[in-house]
Amino acid sequence: MKAFVLRISPSSVDQVQEALASNQIIIGWSKAKGLLQPNLSRSAFRTILSETYYSNEKSLRKAGSATGHMWRFIRDMEEGDLVVVPHGSKFYVAEVSGAAIYLPENIHDDTCYRRAVKWLNNAKPIPRKRAKAALVSRMKTYGTCAPATDLVDEIQDCLDNEKDKHKPTFDSDLKQGLVLQTLNELRNGRLDSFAFEHLIKDVLLSMGATESIVVARSKDEGADVLATFMVAGMFQQKVAVQAKHWQPKPPVGADVVEQLIQGLEAESAHYGMVITSGTISDEAIKTAEDYYEQTGTNIELIDGEQFAQMVVEHYVAKS
Repeated sequence: MKAFVLRISPSSVDQVQEALASNQIIIGWSKAKGLLQPNLSRSAFRTILSETYYSNEKSLRKAGSATGHMWRFIRDMEEGDLVVVPHGSKFYVAEVSGAAIYLPENIHDDTCYRRAVKWLNNAKPIPRKRAKAALVSRMKTYGTCAPATDLVDEIQDCLDNEKDKHKPTFDSDLKQGLVLQTLNELRNGRLDSFAFEHLIKDVLLSMGATESIVVARSKDEGADVLATFMVAGMFQQKVAVQAKHWQPKPPVGADVVEQLIQGLEAESAHYGMVITSGTISDEAIKTAEDYYEQTGTNIELIDGEQFAQMVVEHYVAKS
């Protein structure tokens, strides 16, 4: 069984209700016809998308990104796979039950490419706060369709917990209590901004970073913490982090994301994170999304509640 995270907003229009009503999942790029041909190579797949949507682009980066999303939707998904559909502060989970189809009559709203699904949890949404930190993080991916097979267990746990949500357990009560207590300590406890940066460094190490350092203030070019992760035991991925030890108001704004972008580029990092004990503004989210669209570099925005959950799940559990 594989799993995916899918944003159902073709042409930036929310189509989740249409997906629920039709028992289908939906993706965009409807003008790129012919992608369902079974013998189409990935290169030919990309050519169709490039010529249809990105003919004026100087590089194939955007066409390549679109190819990845559409390829996963059309070729990689199979019956029985799980699909997580983020929607505001909640998410839905579906089980794929049919092959990809193309409905030409839906070209007007960019919803031609679809797949039949069975909506799990009685087609009811699940609050994001009930998911583990790794799944919450994956749902913040800015791309349309992302792989999530490594999170199948976490997705299944959410579904199982929804069945028993009226039956609180010692574990669930304890975890929720720890997260709330940790969030309060992050905002009102003994941490100052320096200690907050060192906590982030330690949390990243507990999450598998091979190296994590706090950047000296005299050398800070926009990244407060730098961490290195190994992918498949071979490839180094550098992560640049901007840390903000703030209260919920004011929320982190676009200027903080712009500071991080400077650090990302100065350090040649592959990935960025803004981690705050406070909250994230819509302007910050838009700035991160725009940067991803322009460069393909993902910036994850982690608010106080999500960071508290990361501390409990990764740092406290291993201390």
